[in-house]
Amino acid sequence: MIKWILAWRYFIKRPISILAVVAVTLCVFIVVVVMSVMNGLVGDFKEKNHDFAGDCVIASDSLVGFGYYEDFLEVLNNQPEVKAASPVAKGIGMAKFYRAPGGTGIEVYGIDPVLHSQATGFGQTLHYTKNLAQAFTPSYAPELDGCIPGADIIGRHKQADGTCYYEPEPNPWKFTVTSFPLNINGLLAKSGAGLVNTKTFSYCDESDSGIVRVDSMAIYLPLEQAQILCGMDTPIKRISSIHIKFADGVHAAAAIEKIDSLWQAHTVQYADKPGANLFKHVRVQSWQSNRRRIIAPMEKEQVMMTMSFMLLGIITVFIIFVVMYMIISHKSKDIGILKSIGLSVQEILAIFLIFSAVIGLVGALLGSVGGCAFLIKVNDIEDWLEAKYGWQMWDPNVYAIDGIPSKIEPEFIAMVIAAAIVACLIGGLIPSVQAARRKPAEILQVNQL
Repeated sequence: MIKWILAWRYFIKRPISILAVVAVTLCVFIVVVVMSVMNGLVGDFKEKNHDFAGDCVIASDSLVGFGYYEDFLEVLNNQPEVKAASPVAKGIGMAKFYRAPGGTGIEVYGIDPVLHSQATGFGQTLHYTKNLAQAFTPSYAPELDGCIPGADIIGRHKQADGTCYYEPEPNPWKFTVTSFPLNINGLLAKSGAGLVNTKTFSYCDESDSGIVRVDSMAIYLPLEQAQILCGMDTPIKRISSIHIKFADGVHAAAAIEKIDSLWQAHTVQYADKPGANLFKHVRVQSWQSNRRRIIAPMEKEQVMMTMSFMLLGIITVFIIFVVMYMIISHKSKDIGILKSIGLSVQEILAIFLIFSAVIGLVGALLGSVGGCAFLIKVNDIEDWLEAKYGWQMWDPNVYAIDGIPSKIEPEFIAMVIAAAIVACLIGGLIPSVQAARRKPAEILQVNQL
């Protein structure tokens, strides 16, 4: 008991302890705020990519795509693990519309809106559409062919809260889509004046997935129309990918392994058919693997941020080391008296390690409480700064977020508190060992008092 009492008395009686507590508090506050925001951004970005891709993707690395997919879709739909499967035809091209009369580069996505919304989160990205079966039917002219461009192609201005203004009904905008059709060998399917396929579509809705790279380039068309534009409507109809949603409770890794086996069996079955060589470009992937090129840069930034804060922790260790060294150097008489009355080396060591842990605990708790309070109010603070000074940390027209991530994760907070205490123990270890090993006769010499 005496060890705890003495450690606490040293803590409250030494003003220099405040310096150590302040250092730990600031470090913990910064880590909690910055890493919580960063983790929120990365988690939100991953979730949006998961919604975009589904749980599993069978995709070709080639723009030519692959054929003989209808039979495999039937196989997929008969599997208990599969909730929905959506074929997608993808190509590249250009679009002319009211804001880009000269044309802009796009990616054409041919989908069945009902199937695609079952396999991915596509339906949740739309604004006007209520009946997905009518997603490509313009409400102002049902007889026309419709399209759904990405939200950033339309270029609506986002307000401070991240929301956009929408007209009550879709505008009768026209999009002239041009694509370069490829044959089964990967060559241009046409030549001369008819080198490209062009068709005009009417605006039906827009898709706001929150993924800038997608929303700034994607135009969704009916599957059959996209196949015609991209040259995939040949006798061997082709698509670029199949997006799959698993049933609830299904173990994703095992389900992907099973689908991969089914796909391999399918390719063997059609190995002697024309165009079977396209199967070599097809991969069965989890959504993480399929979207790796998009997700990896943010994950690297998260790792670099974590490493930066590890360096901040090292600085905290040195601060605690200096503080402990100064305190112990001024407490030589106390150490000598304690050892002379019978306290062992281990008990002296325990007193100063407890003292270090108390500094870490108090500083970590103060920093965590401050960080959590700041996270709770961070969006209100940004709104106030925007209203008062016209300043925003993240412009919603640049960053695809509705607000600064402010989710508080108790597990992460507990980990930060534990790390702060460990850092303080490490910082106080060497001075504590030196103090515990000193002999009373050396400390209590007359010339040392």
